[in-house]
Amino acid sequence: MPTSQKTALRGGIISAISAYAMWGVAPLYFKLIDHINADEILVHRVVWSTLLLLLVVLLTKRWQTFITTITQPKIVIRLTISAAFLAVNWFMFIWAVNNDHLLDASLGYYINPLFSVALGVIFLGERLRPWQLFAVGLAFVGVMIQLFMVGSLPMISLALAATFGIYGLLRKKMPLDSFVGLLIESLMMLPIALIYWIIFLKTSTSNMQENPMTLNMLLICAGIVTTAPLLCFTAATKRMTLSALGFFQYIGPSIMFLLATFYYQEPLYFAKLITFACLWAALAIYSFDSIKARKRAKNVVVTQ
Repeated sequence: MPTSQKTALRGGIISAISAYAMWGVAPLYFKLIDHINADEILVHRVVWSTLLLLLVVLLTKRWQTFITTITQPKIVIRLTISAAFLAVNWFMFIWAVNNDHLLDASLGYYINPLFSVALGVIFLGERLRPWQLFAVGLAFVGVMIQLFMVGSLPMISLALAATFGIYGLLRKKMPLDSFVGLLIESLMMLPIALIYWIIFLKTSTSNMQENPMTLNMLLICAGIVTTAPLLCFTAATKRMTLSALGFFQYIGPSIMFLLATFYYQEPLYFAKLITFACLWAALAIYSFDSIKARKRAKNVVVTQ
């Protein structure tokens, strides 16, 4: 491999690890403001991430791409739908972290890759290899074990996996610049967020003029928490394949699991541990099968 490619790959790996690590430690930020309701935090996340994304689009000279995209009604409608799923996902994650359900959030993002695979089969006509099918089935068994042992489904986990999985499916069908797409989605959320903030939010912290400066800075940082990992993720996608990038996606939920278990000491019941074990095994099988498939594909290209 040429030195330039090695350097690009190394940069891609560093960017990928940075992106998923930041997503993994994001609960530390939300815990700092867990005395504020999830809906109020969501408002700040929408407002400040919109402003920051607008600045990024301007500085990276993506404005013309933004104008071209925003003038296409069909794409704007589809981005409005994807924005709705993203908003629900953001709200659910904030609520889960601030109400001591970080383990459920971790479980949700472990389920997400396999849920996305299932969506690909249903809506995109993708075919699963036998081991991939086994991995998806094992994940389903893990969820069912919790249903039978606890008597209820992990609804927070499933909601997080479903909303983010559907969001990913919708965005996959729109080959857009990630920052431009997220900016348009944020702009679709912005009027609702501002109306909700001005008319309906009547809390002790809703008026930023009456808040301590430290609290206001924390609230504004919601934009950075949203945008910074995306910057690193975008840098990684330019330097490595998506299939290779996929193996880093387990860093986030793994960090969340460790934080929930050892730092915040959320109770890890036996049924939930069995569910996690099934998902870890399913993801290991799926990843191993993907590696073998990629090696076989390379060998076919070489022999040709």
